[in-house]
Amino acid sequence: MSTTDLDNILIERLKKNDEFAFTSIYNTYWKLLLASAYNVLKNKELCEDIIQDVFISLWRNRKQIEIKVSLKSYLYACTRYQVYDKIRNNKLKFHIELFDGLDNRLKNTSPETKLIYKELVAQITDIVNSLPEKCRKVYLLSREQNFSHKEIAKELNISTKTVENHITKALAVLRNSLGSLNSFFLFFFI
Repeated sequence: MSTTDLDNILIERLKKNDEFAFTSIYNTYWKLLLASAYNVLKNKELCEDIIQDVFISLWRNRKQIEIKVSLKSYLYACTRYQVYDKIRNNKLKFHIELFDGLDNRLKNTSPETKLIYKELVAQITDIVNSLPEKCRKVYLLSREQNFSHKEIAKELNISTKTVENHITKALAVLRNSLGSLNSFFLFFFI
């Protein structure tokens, strides 16, 4: 029996309140998820809390869980989302570039992961290209040129509030366009 088949059986049993299935999933994946979180945060206690939150959420949402990817990918995405959430909400006081070494991490991944990443980049590029011209320019200056809001405002002769509005709009369009794959794609590769 393949890992995917076993995971599918465990998920179905989990949906039926099977605590043994939950324990099996936990025992199989917690170390991998902890290592993944630690790779970014470098704080063991915080990472342990994140992994605990991921599994608590898995148990609480077991009845309505819909996993469209492998269980492993799903749990990695949940973990990455939690890591990102901690950073985004300024709960961590350290400076880190989430995408540092992304190319190196991709070199050590499966061909399937590389293909998914390539498709994600193409999809994001299409979405960004569909934005209104001014919004697209603001987004690209922010994300590709790493301009601050102030620098973008000066470059395009607009207010910083307008810059913020354009970036908010662009991110909302990206989020909505990527739909339910948003979390998986964005956090799987961080």
